[in-house]
Amino acid sequence: MKGLFATLALITQVWAGMAAAACSPEVVDLKNELAQIRFNIELAVTPQERSKGLMFREPMPDRSGMLFVFDPPQPVAFWMKNTLIPLDMIFVDRTGVVTRVHHGAIPGDVTPIDGGEAVFAVLEVNAGLAARYAIAPGTVLRHEIFAQGPAIWPC
Repeated sequence: MKGLFATLALITQVWAGMAAAACSPEVVDLKNELAQIRFNIELAVTPQERSKGLMFREPMPDRSGMLFVFDPPQPVAFWMKNTLIPLDMIFVDRTGVVTRVHHGAIPGDVTPIDGGEAVFAVLEVNAGLAARYAIAPGTVLRHEIFAQGPAIWPC
């Protein structure tokens, strides 16, 4: 009986460690009815970090991106000035639900890309990945910044 309790305790510790790893500041998970994908990310939280974003970056690894955080939620618009790689922009509300996706933002274009009125976060990834993984309004993100996120997929 003692061995059984030790085994259960070990399984609980391993599971807890895996759950904690699932919500690391360096990753964001996305899930919808068709796909589940993980991206390694950099956070852009301060006005300076958000202003610089992915400007002047050379090609980015396929499953990487940048997560911009706007707290409190607010109207946002992005542009591609000094950005060298085409990007998909995924606009997200405070609960971690995608509200809008802009596919294939063109490098160097200064045309504003409207994200909506109450944007809490924007995930930028390589162009084409949003379509590949069927990321669309209603897709759910999991990251520690979405503390008020959907109860169906908590950290």
